[in-house]
Amino acid sequence: MQQRVPAPATGSSGLPPESGAGEEGEAARVPKRGLPDLIEPQTLFTWLPLVLATALWLYALPRIDYRHMGDWGLLDQLPAAFFLSLVVLTAGFVVSLRRAGTAPWWPGLYSVALLFALKAPTAILYDSVRYPWASKHDAVVTHLLANQELRPGTPLSGNMAAYDQWPGFFTLNSALVRAFGVETTQSYLNWAALFYGMVLIPVLVLVYRTFAEDWRLVWTGVWIFEVANWVGQDYFSPQGLALILHLSVLAVVLRHFVRPGSAGNLRSRAHLDPAAASVPPPTTARQRAVCVVILAPLIAAINFTHQLTPVMLCVSLFALNLTRRYRNPGLLVVTGLIMLVWDLTMGRPLFVETLDSLKESAGNLLNNSRAGYAGELTGPGPVLQGRADIVMVLVVAALAAFAVLTRRKLLRSALPLLLVSIAPVPMFAINDYGGEMLFRVYLFGLPGAAFFAAAALVPAPGGAREPGYFGVAPVVRRRISAVALPAVLLALVAGFLPAYYGKERMYYTPPAETALVTKVIDRAPRDSLILAATGSFPMALHRYDQLEHWFFVEQALPDNIRMLKDPAGFLEPGLPKDGRPAFVLLTHTQDVYTAGEGLLPAGGFAELTAKLSASPRFRVIDRNAYGTVLRYQPPTTPLR
Repeated sequence: MQQRVPAPATGSSGLPPESGAGEEGEAARVPKRGLPDLIEPQTLFTWLPLVLATALWLYALPRIDYRHMGDWGLLDQLPAAFFLSLVVLTAGFVVSLRRAGTAPWWPGLYSVALLFALKAPTAILYDSVRYPWASKHDAVVTHLLANQELRPGTPLSGNMAAYDQWPGFFTLNSALVRAFGVETTQSYLNWAALFYGMVLIPVLVLVYRTFAEDWRLVWTGVWIFEVANWVGQDYFSPQGLALILHLSVLAVVLRHFVRPGSAGNLRSRAHLDPAAASVPPPTTARQRAVCVVILAPLIAAINFTHQLTPVMLCVSLFALNLTRRYRNPGLLVVTGLIMLVWDLTMGRPLFVETLDSLKESAGNLLNNSRAGYAGELTGPGPVLQGRADIVMVLVVAALAAFAVLTRRKLLRSALPLLLVSIAPVPMFAINDYGGEMLFRVYLFGLPGAAFFAAAALVPAPGGAREPGYFGVAPVVRRRISAVALPAVLLALVAGFLPAYYGKERMYYTPPAETALVTKVIDRAPRDSLILAATGSFPMALHRYDQLEHWFFVEQALPDNIRMLKDPAGFLEPGLPKDGRPAFVLLTHTQDVYTAGEGLLPAGGFAELTAKLSASPRFRVIDRNAYGTVLRYQPPTTPLR
């Protein structure tokens, strides 16, 4: 095997840092006599922006007034110092890329700092669970700790039985709760996005280094992944953990499953992009068989954890089998068998239900690509977030497409990563996954898309020219890159803020609302029915194994408009007639959610609350500034 030759380190403009003439170039790299290393100019401008950005961020953090968010979510509550810290951080990252060839830890530090700058504020500041639906997963852990058993075949309202059928994430956290000596996962669940992000960084680096020796390209890909990961699937959830396992399996496959004689001339630098890494060394059939045995527990863990990720892993491995380099049907068969065995045993109830639903969803591209329910986003913050989401997707896709068209040699060596990125797209033709398939396809395709987007911004080392660059001279390309790289990275950071924080008013719940809900659900008799407009409020599924739930506004807007004409009449046919209690919880967070997602017209939630409160069939039993609780009065019960 030919030994890899490291690509020369280059600056953000595309020029090597040592691009001086002979001895002058050497002298430029030697610190001036008498100056400590830290204040030598090249080093100074590497670490100083990181320190300055950190100071600005720490200054801004306590000034974020998250308790009084309005229509713009958290966007208009972020002080100027916060935005300035991101500008300085981006500038420092671009400068640090000039030293990436000899000191790759500097852009790595900036990437870690970016992760904290973007996703730590809510974890540090919030005095309640971010994302109300994250408390549903806390409820599952509480359920497992209380019952000490899994009941995958027991029907539960709210589709909660699926969590007993794919319990890996929850059993892991049950063990963590016991190990940490805490009562629930609420003490750490807001930190999930940071934890997942930190673990993903080395996995991404491992994947990217398989195809690129240029550290500038690797770290720019990581940076773009972080700012393009606005999708919000990295909260305290099974899919966040499953994504890490998924990428870990692919990293091993991409590095250790190369078939002998399949690399062709892709181990010769003459046939590689200057930034590209040569194809990893081949492995024998026996070595690959051993790797399959080693990967099997990891693949099984994915199946224990999440129902969709094993499918995404299978389609990714199938895509790799389309290449001569990674044609390993044995691994694909083992992965498919593990998934099938789990689906037909522990996951059988939901698996059968999903197969039945495919009759309606298969081929329905329009419905499968919808986001959430059938409502339209309303309000400045949600509308801006929806538009920012689209723009971010288009920008990353356009950058990746540009690299595919212009860096043909890089595409040739990194083709497996491109195939893995586009493999999930056909899932649109199969199922809508509860209105989330759009987000899941984007998330699974993002690692590869971020790599190629970075390739569009980071020029080839030394300004090397290859066919397909539209005849642009190397010097002109380097000058364009010197401007485009910081501009696009800063624009992506700016786009992340509305894409991630535009709906933040839906995601934060005042503690007083949580206390109101908890009190009602804790006191509700077993088998009671809990009604709410949506399940998007904290503790909504607390005691889900003992209570039934009905979230009656989670339907199309026209149906809800008809419901508003007579809410009590709409609800009464579905209320218990056997004497079981029924409680209606209408809270502030539900109000914000139904308005922002367009599930109810303007003022619809207030109208709903007023009409149910005035109905003789419902009695208000508790109320505060953040919600109203009503109890159903069956016709046989004397009205009071």
